[in-house]
Order: sequence, then structure tokens, then C-alpha cells
Amino acid sequence: MNEKFEHLLLRAEQLIGRIESVLPQALSSPDWTASVAYRYRKRSSGHGALEPVRHVGAMHLVDLKEIDPQKEKIQLNTLQFVSGKLANNVLLTGARGTGKSSLIRACLNEYAERGLRLIEVDKADLTDLPDIVDVVSDRPEKFIVFCDDLSFEDGEPGYKALKSILDGSVAATTPNVLIYATSNRRHLLPEYMKENLSYTHTEDGEVHPGEGVEEKISLSERFGLWVSFYPFTQNEYLTIVAQWLSSFGVTASAIEAAKPQALVWALERGSRSGRVAYQFARDYAGKHAVNT
Repeated sequence: MNEKFEHLLLRAEQLIGRIESVLPQALSSPDWTASVAYRYRKRSSGHGALEPVRHVGAMHLVDLKEIDPQKEKIQLNTLQFVSGKLANNVLLTGARGTGKSSLIRACLNEYAERGLRLIEVDKADLTDLPDIVDVVSDRPEKFIVFCDDLSFEDGEPGYKALKSILDGSVAATTPNVLIYATSNRRHLLPEYMKENLSYTHTEDGEVHPGEGVEEKISLSERFGLWVSFYPFTQNEYLTIVAQWLSSFGVTASAIEAAKPQALVWALERGSRSGRVAYQFARDYAGKHAVNT
């Protein structure tokens, strides 16, 4: 009888262990000495973890050209943050490939020695932001929660979670966390002409925006600092090309000779963005090194 009872008890313990393994678990702290940047990853089991980024990109503020006004705003806000002063959540919007994400990474490298850390979170995992904030809230470091290429479709749960974190949840407020997000959309949600049909007009001509439009604008308004990026002119594009070629060790004469090829490269790609300039510079520098 005792053997049967012990066997049943063992089976019950095994079953409980299996159940606990698939239940949501509290987010644990990573090794904070392993890196200055972390990624939040959610496994198929539903358990989330902060994983250190072993090789952080060597992007620096001096590497970023032709975006000086935007650089000044982001750098000043970040400096205030790491100095323990008041600072804003930031939304960087505008043309693709103009340095939005690179600028955030450059700020990380600039201020990592002063305690700045970065946590990259995919928009699908934004519902777990309160858990992430709880883990870092008592840390001495300053954390930027980085959401790259952020945009939402109607009904996505991360939209409400981010909105609450930015300006609606007392529990989520902590002075050592800011959210920096990049997006190609100013209002983060698609907007349709049919939504304007919900506008109403009074006899004196006053227009009252529809609630659907107001909802879409409300999220971006919760970011205290908006920084806009614009497409580069031809001269700005060539300046960025020259900067990258120089950083790759290409001589001044070769950089000058590369200009026509850089313009053809941009024409074929249909863009004069900083990303395209960087890609051309890598291609040209690689071929130049082989030929020499």
C-alpha cells in the first residue's frame, strides 16, 4: 500500500513539474555585467528572458553625418537622462535609412561608461513591458527600452500596452527607464480616408475630429520628444558616402573617383539614404582593397 502511495505521489510531483514548466514565470534578471545591450526574447513556451548582446555595433556619433539637428536633440535628451535629470521618451520618425536606429545605438556607445544600457523589445512583446520595467526599476543604471521600426495594425495588443506605459500606468513609472522608438509612420497606425467620415460639423463651421482619428494620434502624442528625419539631397548623400569610405581606409583620391559610381548605386536602389551610402561604401571599399 505504501509503495503504491509513493508511486502516485511521485507521478503527481512529475505532473506538477510539467505543468509549472509551461506556466508563465516571473522575468528574472540577467547578468548585468555581460553587456551594455540586451534583447528581450519570448520562447515558444511563453517564457521571456533578457539576453545580452555579445557584439554591440561600433556606431559612434561622429560617424553620423548630415543629421546634426536631430543628433543634437537626441544626444541632449540622453545626456540629461544619464545625468539623473528629467528627460523625455522619444519618437524618431521619417524617411527610411536616414540614421534613426543608428543614432540610438551611437548614444548607447557614447554614454555606456556613464551607466546607460539598452533593451531592445520587439513590438509583439510590448505587452511584457511592465515586467521588464519591474526587473530594472531598482538598478543603478539608466535603461533605454528600444523599439525599432514601430508601427501597429488595428487591434494589436502591444499598442495599448505601450500607450499605458508611456502615460497611463502609475506602476510602470520609474525614473531610470525611457522608451526610444523609431517608425516610418508619424502616428504609428495606418490612417484611412473613410475615418474622416466620422467628422461632424456645427452650423458655425467648427470641426470635431472623430474618435477613431483621435485614438490613432494619441499614442504618438505620449512621446515627449518628436524628432523627424528627411530624405537626403545628392550632396548630403555623397558626403555620407565619403565619410564611410574614409572610415574604411579609402584614400581621398579614390573617394573622389567613387562619386559617379555612388550616384549610379543610389539610382539603382531608388534611394539616397544613409543606409544605401553605407552599403555602397562597403562594396566599393571591398573591391578597392581587392584591386590594390
